[in-house]
Amino acid sequence: MRVHDDLTVPVIVHAGQLPWTPSPAAGVDRRMLFRIGDEVARATSIVRYAPRSAFPRHTHGGGEEIVVLEGVFQDEHGDYPAGSYFRNPPGTSHIPASKDGCTIFVRLWQFRACDRAQIVRRPAEGHPLTPRPGAASAIELFDDGFENVRFESWLPSSLVTVENARGLEILVLAGSLLIDDQTLISQSWARLPAGQKLRAVSGPEGAKVWLKDAPLLHSDVGRLP
Repeated sequence: MRVHDDLTVPVIVHAGQLPWTPSPAAGVDRRMLFRIGDEVARATSIVRYAPRSAFPRHTHGGGEEIVVLEGVFQDEHGDYPAGSYFRNPPGTSHIPASKDGCTIFVRLWQFRACDRAQIVRRPAEGHPLTPRPGAASAIELFDDGFENVRFESWLPSSLVTVENARGLEILVLAGSLLIDDQTLISQSWARLPAGQKLRAVSGPEGAKVWLKDAPLLHSDVGRLP
């Protein structure tokens, strides 16, 4: 399966308008934003866990990066409420579940093969940064010199420009923003290839976003089996 697999073109996906498709685990559904592969795949998705649902124990051969969007995501290591961010590098394993249901944003098989940094950031944790023009605040979640990941809160009705030397992904967490002539609301996702600067105007209520500055596919990304 291939979904938005041409990394040389910009993509905007209004995930809230996509149908939910079932995963192999009962009660776990997903909306596919990017995918190369079948059940084991390089994938970016919005995933919904019904109350009392779980995924069987599995090992992340290519790593897993997650933002909890709604509810509380859980595994045997702890609870992760909405606003949490974590990275499970290649070789880690867990049993993901949700007692009361949750929605997450997840990227699979997109880690550098040698990346072994395991990061857990619960809400409001991270390194505060000086906000860019148009932003009220910024928190750095992860930076290893190869990629930078952050949460940013943008002021209402403000123009925000993000330089793009490596590649950009942006996920709207709350509020809205306008890119070109498209309005992005909560759970909308955009991807820009390197060299295409992001210019966005936040909505009247402002916007909170997850932003990744990194190659859209690392040259040393882990190989799919």
